Amino acid sequence: MPQDALETFNSMKSEAIFAKGSVLFAEGRPARGAYVLCDGRAKISITSENGKRLMLRIAGPGEILGLGASLSGTPYEVTAELLDTSQVAFLQRKDLIKFLRDNRECCMHVVQMLSGDLHAAYERVRSIGLTRTRRPRAVGRIRPSVAS
Repeated sequence: MPQDALETFNSMKSEAIFAKGSVLFAEGRPARGAYVLCDGRAKISITSENGKRLMLRIAGPGEILGLGASLSGTPYEVTAELLDTSQVAFLQRKDLIKFLRDNRECCMHVVQMLSGDLHAAYERVRSIGLTRTRRPRAVGRIRPSVAS
C-alpha cells in the first residue's frame, strides 16, 4: 500500500483488544464495517437451514473480515467469533467505501482478495458437494431361493 494511502487508512480505523469468544459480527446482522485481525484467530461459521452451525474456516492475522457485506451494503453472510484474545482494527462502511474510491490501487487489491475468497468458496463446495459417495453394499443378504 502506498505510504499516503496507509496513513489515510490508519487515520480512519479504530483498534481494540477483544476477549477470546467475542463475536465481531453475526450472520444476518446489518454490516457496519469491516474488521482486520491484527493478531489472533477467528472462527468463521454459518448457520444451516435446520439451525446447525457449520464452521467454514479459521481466519488469521492480516485477514479482513466482513468485507463483502460491507461493500455491498448487505447483512453479514457469516459469523466471526474470536478464538484468541485479539487486537482488531475496525473500519466503518462509509469510510471504507470512500477510501477505496480515493485509492484505486487498494481498490484493485480488494477486488483480487474478494475474487480469491470466491474461488476458495468454489473449491469448498466442490470438495463437499462433488465428492462421490458410495452406498454401502448389503452384507449377508439372503437371496430368495428358487423352487425347483
